[in-house]
Amino acid sequence: MNTAITVAMIKATIAGQAPFEISFPTAGSGDNALAVSVGDEQLSWDAKPLPGGGFSIILNNKSYLAQVLKVDRAAKIATVAVNGSHFEVAIEEPMDRLLTAMGIKNASANKVNDIKAPMPGLVLQVLVSPGQAIKKGDPVLVLEAMKMENVFKAPTDAVVKEVKVSPKKAVEKGEVLVVLE
Repeated sequence: MNTAITVAMIKATIAGQAPFEISFPTAGSGDNALAVSVGDEQLSWDAKPLPGGGFSIILNNKSYLAQVLKVDRAAKIATVAVNGSHFEVAIEEPMDRLLTAMGIKNASANKVNDIKAPMPGLVLQVLVSPGQAIKKGDPVLVLEAMKMENVFKAPTDAVVKEVKVSPKKAVEKGEVLVVLE
């Protein structure tokens, strides 16, 4: 039995300040803990959802009311209100950091007709089928690469023309995974 916990980590930046990292277990890992750190400092915090929306947050023994006002998934920016002040939070997922490290910046800025593997890996899940209409940002497939699970999302509104891979298939860098039209 595999008892390893898969952890996803995102990096968030508010108004150009020092980024902070949020790590959380992925679905099915059996753990619910969220960890937040700024630099090397682990923050002590707790959050509870409020009945009317938003969250009550205790951070370093101070209370905050927070609400997500808007999420732009394509730009990866969330607008949040904390105690009445509005902030834009830039979100960077593991795949974004990997693509940047590989020298592929603004990969989603170009028109894309195919979804290709940016690195060698193993297809874990295919979440679409031929003929399916998808919206920009919809999950398309999950690829395991470099010991991380990476969810590939639709770069634009499209229709799936062809799925060229199946679960448990090893793929090479640059290989076409899904053809869009």
